[in-house]
Amino acid sequence: MKIDIYTIIGIVLGFTLFIGLVIYFFQHKFFFHAEMLPPDFKFAYDNLKAEEVIVEPEPGAKINYLHFIVDQPKGVVIYLKGNTKSIKGWGKFAIDFTRLGYDVIMMDYRGFGKSTGKRTVEAMKRDCQFIYDLVKKQFSEESIVVYGRSLGSGFAARLAAKNNPRLLILTSPLYSLLRTIHRYLPFMPAKPFLRYNIPTFHYLKNVRCPIKIIHGSDDGLVPLSTAVDLSEINPDLTRLYVILKAGHINIHQFEEYHRVMEEIFNERNVPIDPEKTSIGYSHRN
Repeated sequence: MKIDIYTIIGIVLGFTLFIGLVIYFFQHKFFFHAEMLPPDFKFAYDNLKAEEVIVEPEPGAKINYLHFIVDQPKGVVIYLKGNTKSIKGWGKFAIDFTRLGYDVIMMDYRGFGKSTGKRTVEAMKRDCQFIYDLVKKQFSEESIVVYGRSLGSGFAARLAAKNNPRLLILTSPLYSLLRTIHRYLPFMPAKPFLRYNIPTFHYLKNVRCPIKIIHGSDDGLVPLSTAVDLSEINPDLTRLYVILKAGHINIHQFEEYHRVMEEIFNERNVPIDPEKTSIGYSHRN
């Protein structure tokens, strides 16, 4: 049986449309692996003091967040987590910042934990800004650090671009959800079907504070090349730290990750005098 070129084109277009519709209608299941918590759930963590807060950024939506508290804080970290579970499990990571003398604000996105409301990318952006504005009532922006891990990197970069925090830290960041799809479906024109694109790369162009990017060399989900590409967008403000042997979900299990955190938070920006370095030297003479 002979198949003409138009039949082949029709099959390809039909298959592409089918995949596109799957992406459109099921992407919330691909991108968000939420854990919901009952209203009466009690948060408790060893060696951490936390206050639970529920706020209503807009009618029909409630955002649950934890405020981890230290005595005489040096500042506060707004921690935007990845796409799995809830702050029930993520909360333990606040210790990485409380040990350095910083309060931590950690929120659950809509549909995660006790947070409710229709989840759209625009609504999630508004929620993040709403939390940032609440934090500004307690802390000056000069003492606010915005931290984003994995999926949270896009929301963190946007907050830093729209506001003036002291510092932006991105751990295992995504370039964009569109690029993530293209990595697995390189043939697919996914942009028309994408409802949750979060273009970290776009927001970084407008960030005015120092940017620290931390990435594992063995990250199999988001390759190290992603972090390299992101670090080149706003190079004068960006420093990239590579944690050797670390993957996507275990980067915090490496001591070097915590040494990097100490370096970042204790950093003092000392001007470099090119005349007193080898910057102008050449091997040719």
